[in-house]
Amino acid sequence: MFKLSSLNLNGIRSATSKGLEPWLAQLQPDCICVQEVKAQADDVAGKFETLAGLNGYFQFAEKKGYSGVGVYTRHAPSDVVVGYGSGEFDSEGRYVELRFDTPARKRSIISAYFPSGSSGEERQLAKYRFLAELYPHLTALKGQREFVLCGDINIAHQEIDLKNFKGNTKNSGFLPDERAWMTQLLNEVGLVDVYRQLEPAATDAAYTWWSNRGQAYAKNVGWRLDYHLATPALAAGARAHAIYKDVKFSDHAPITIDYDWAV
Repeated sequence: MFKLSSLNLNGIRSATSKGLEPWLAQLQPDCICVQEVKAQADDVAGKFETLAGLNGYFQFAEKKGYSGVGVYTRHAPSDVVVGYGSGEFDSEGRYVELRFDTPARKRSIISAYFPSGSSGEERQLAKYRFLAELYPHLTALKGQREFVLCGDINIAHQEIDLKNFKGNTKNSGFLPDERAWMTQLLNEVGLVDVYRQLEPAATDAAYTWWSNRGQAYAKNVGWRLDYHLATPALAAGARAHAIYKDVKFSDHAPITIDYDWAV
């Protein structure tokens, strides 16, 4: 089995201060994809290069204390791809891909952090530009290799993916064009939303993010924003899942899926 987890850290220093590393030591994943590292290379060096015996590979944002993604892995990758070739978004630290290739197959684990448009129209337009760029990249990648993209997608795809869908139809993360992009990615590109493959009807149990306002977490007024998006052959190996909520490392919960395939 290959145990693959994903978590938006909302800051690696904050998450590790809340018990992330002991949890990882108990979970024993093969890889964990992380987003919103909120650190630069100098901040990670000598402190967070490894966690619970896993080696980290990162793309940091140029802006300090902002964004950044990484993959911690138990297995040495054959190659590391930092960024997806975007003139606009690679500087924001939103994509890192670890490749595990052998003569028999090509396989990638990707950690991605999609922009949020919640701060206003300018960032929502940037989010749409990101989606427009990433779509052909993932389409081409699917024609070349098997992969699982894990990350904070910042899109709740269906009404069952958030508590108050009626009140959020005009809010970033649940806008019609964002949801249509996800539908197209699944139906036309042919990627698989692995959690929904395993839990097609789950509602409250599916949430992975809660606002810090009010008592959203206590009342489980949440959104499903964190995904495993896989090529069909890899998705077919998904056997079990867990969304860990016993300890709150950030405003997101880690989602872990066990796959019936080896590295």
